[in-house]
Amino acid sequence: MTITFITGANKGLGRETARRLVELGHTVLVGARDAERGAEAAAALGARFVPVDVTDDASVTAAAANVAAHEGSVDVLINNAGIHGPVGDPGSLTGAEALAVFDVNLAGVVRTTNAFLPLLRRSADPLIINVSSGMGSLAYTHDPSRPESKVVAPLYTASKAALTMLTTQYAKAFTDIRVNAADPGYTATDLNGHSGPQTVTEGTDAIVRLATEKPGAGSGRLVERAGEVAWS
Repeated sequence: MTITFITGANKGLGRETARRLVELGHTVLVGARDAERGAEAAAALGARFVPVDVTDDASVTAAAANVAAHEGSVDVLINNAGIHGPVGDPGSLTGAEALAVFDVNLAGVVRTTNAFLPLLRRSADPLIINVSSGMGSLAYTHDPSRPESKVVAPLYTASKAALTMLTTQYAKAFTDIRVNAADPGYTATDLNGHSGPQTVTEGTDAIVRLATEKPGAGSGRLVERAGEVAWS
């Protein structure tokens, strides 16, 4: 049975991904910072709750130790936890705001990936999925026909562009682990005030597709609902 650990899985895309993968037979570990919401989500979904705050080294280390003690290994790590940060005029941004967004969206992925590498390497087919965004694409944010071009969210977009590049670097370095990125698309979640036109189920299509691919499906890719897309 495939063991899957998902960060930020108590709501939104993370919770829906957990729900769908449980239905597909995965043993799902719901990672969340909020203990009450995380425990509730895990109980409702038939998963197990593992407390984790991706901005805290000790918390991430403890989460990996928790999984090592209970499951012993991880087949799929889904780095989903993320925050949006300020929207609008970047002239008022502060360094503290930038560090806060990157601490979750990028450094959090580094912390969690590094802590879970030993568990992933116990799997016969280890996989890392980083939940990125078309908001980090130069092409999409310059295309007037796309919703990504109509939003000014400097820190979120920059962090997702960085996460996409981090994915390529991990894919090149970790030749024994498939590492891919998923672009959920503009989905109605708390992150955007539920303004997206896609349902949360539609928003998890790319993540679930990557999580259920057969061995040898490839590494270093960016996948959206419509399929694989070029890095841009």
